[in-house]
Amino acid sequence: MKEKQKALEEIERLFELARKTVKKDAEKARRYVKKARRKAMKVKVSLRKYKKNFCKKCNSYLIPGYNCKVRINKGVLSIKCLECGSYRRYKLKA
Repeated sequence: MKEKQKALEEIERLFELARKTVKKDAEKARRYVKKARRKAMKVKVSLRKYKKNFCKKCNSYLIPGYNCKVRINKGVLSIKCLECGSYRRYKLKA
């Protein structure tokens, strides 16, 4: 349990670093996200909290209006990454 707790703290720190550096150095932010995802897979931890904050295809940290488009249409949240062009859709709760 202690290893998972350490991993969660590390993942949280990496996502915070990615959020702070994305506008200055997008490639560095991408590396932080990639590291966090690897860490989560290694210790089998869910990234549910950060699910909508990064692109699964190119590992970019997403900031609406800066490097992604966010649309809500008919109860569906659509997020388009402007770095690689991938779409992700989430059904909104009724």
